Amino acid sequence: MTKILVHSGFHKTGTTSVQKMLVHNRASLEHHLRILTKPDMIAACQAARAFSVRRHPADLTEFASEIAAVFEDVDPSDPRPLVLSSEDLSGHMPGRRGLKTYDAAPALMKAIADTALAVFKDAPDLTFFFSTRSADSWLRSCYAQHLRAIRMTLDFEDYRTQYAQSADLDAIVDDVRKAVAPNTVVSTPLEEAGSRPIGPLAAVMDALEMPGRTRRGLHVLPPANVSMPEELLSAMLEANRSNLSNAEVSKAKSEARRIWLTGDL
Repeated sequence: MTKILVHSGFHKTGTTSVQKMLVHNRASLEHHLRILTKPDMIAACQAARAFSVRRHPADLTEFASEIAAVFEDVDPSDPRPLVLSSEDLSGHMPGRRGLKTYDAAPALMKAIADTALAVFKDAPDLTFFFSTRSADSWLRSCYAQHLRAIRMTLDFEDYRTQYAQSADLDAIVDDVRKAVAPNTVVSTPLEEAGSRPIGPLAAVMDALEMPGRTRRGLHVLPPANVSMPEELLSAMLEANRSNLSNAEVSKAKSEARRIWLTGDL
């Protein structure tokens, strides 16, 4: 029986740190795990994001097809657990493309579960793992990401009001649990996992029931995508609200971030 862990969210809950740690420590972990991150399943992630926006059955079918292609490359005789880690498997982050929540995630996770049953001769031992985060902290982190990546023009208070529903990550986890039953669904808050010796990766290791000896000796990386100061966020908001072209806004935000990273802001 193939053991599979799907770590599919959520954005801004330590997922990038987990993936960087998995890739950075691949040489040590590959004796115990098979690891796939976003670069290993780009088409599946693209299909998941497309479905989250359009909700067209054809997009869900395309997603299932791409996940099938991922699973068909898996050797069922290999005893090592398989880890799929990409927050994009749950679709776009709320705030992008008009999305207010992760309500596409249950259908996407069910497609993964159904596809796994269809591809593997023996039903796999399938677990869905989600990292979560307290509402206000998560909204602030998402807002900063939007300021940086897109032309978000809302101030934080307006953003928090409009997207408050998106922060109920536990409700999405509950919906996933119903959608993929009887498969296992677990979640761990970033506030709990982030304080552990190997950071958010510890929660993934727990979900895989990896023994302590597998964790010892891992090289711990600093947190990825750390929070930005208010001065930098204000500069990015000002650029987004300006009359500059999109290219000029992007350049201005990159320059502001460069100045911050060099300590001159």
